[in-house]
Amino acid sequence: MELSSEDLLRLNVLLANDIEAIRIDEQSMTVYGLARGNEARVPLNPNCRPEKYLRLVREMLSSHVLGSPGGYPVFLQRWTRMGQARETQLDKLLLLGEPEAITAVAGAPGLSDDLARRTWWAQPTSDIARRMLDKQAVVQGTMGRELAEHLAEHLPFESDPMLVIATIRLILQPGLIEPEARDRIFRLGTHRNVYHIGFLEALPDELPEPLPARADHADYRNRLAALAAEGNALAALLAKLLGSPGQTFLAVSETPLQHPVDKYTVAKLMDIIGNYFRPALGGQTPAREIGAAIAGAEKRIAAPGDESAALLEAVPALRGEIAAMLTLAHTGEALVTPIIAASTASGTLLRRKLEPVLDPLLKQYAVLRKTAHATGGGRASRRIPAR
Repeated sequence: MELSSEDLLRLNVLLANDIEAIRIDEQSMTVYGLARGNEARVPLNPNCRPEKYLRLVREMLSSHVLGSPGGYPVFLQRWTRMGQARETQLDKLLLLGEPEAITAVAGAPGLSDDLARRTWWAQPTSDIARRMLDKQAVVQGTMGRELAEHLAEHLPFESDPMLVIATIRLILQPGLIEPEARDRIFRLGTHRNVYHIGFLEALPDELPEPLPARADHADYRNRLAALAAEGNALAALLAKLLGSPGQTFLAVSETPLQHPVDKYTVAKLMDIIGNYFRPALGGQTPAREIGAAIAGAEKRIAAPGDESAALLEAVPALRGEIAAMLTLAHTGEALVTPIIAASTASGTLLRRKLEPVLDPLLKQYAVLRKTAHATGGGRASRRIPAR
């Protein structure tokens, strides 16, 4: 079986032009070509079943572009076998009319801003936008804002919590969306706390709607600043935690800890919190269970010569805060892995299963925020219902 003579002629004419990308609409049986900003259209006239005819069309395109009817899979095998950089051939993949090839281009490390423009024309989906916004050449190019605007517009319709987090992290890269749009998306976290997890990952120290510093921050600011200037990383972190950025991070991250959505977002949140407190880890290996984290923090405070000893000497009234900071430095997915690995629970049931880990963490939060400890069913200063 071959293509109809009419279609074969039209496709050859299309390919004879300076085509930048090809898209196939399988519903309308139409081949579209992008050439210097203009769009060419070739309606197909199938002489067999549509699925088989589309395969013949793609084989014809592949033969013209790659010299083989095998399409993207053959291309992939050939260039892997030869050990050559496929990035040099990315433009050819956009001429195959194959969704897999377009996805490969979107995820390629060598993706340029111009290739991103062609890729977006060929397959303008949220998945493609996310893949391309992972490349700084695209973020800093002309396509960055267009892709971010698409993702922001479609964010309310995204149901997968992990994709929501990834999307927010990507669109919050510098220069992609306006401050007003950023603040609007942050407010949506009032109804879906997973939004705030994305903000915590992308802008941990620059969250919208910042809270004031802790009431006693001024009492310790100068002593902590002096110690931090001497290179004490714990003093610098504690100063931040008592200040507006730290108090805001604690308030925003506390709510999803109290109201977990599912095990995947809990694991992500634990890693985000751990990264924030990482300067307090001091080169230690993170504990794999909460009891060891608490005991390790107490042991470290008592250790002579440790940074924590100098910090405690400078601000003895903040011993509890120092211990809390050292404990939270061990936060990470490993603390909850034994629970979430053996459970498919979500929401309230998941919260109950995680209480042995989350409640001790929330107690450390209460010390740093100087608030009453709130468990999963208690009050929090920023309650955000889970969804």
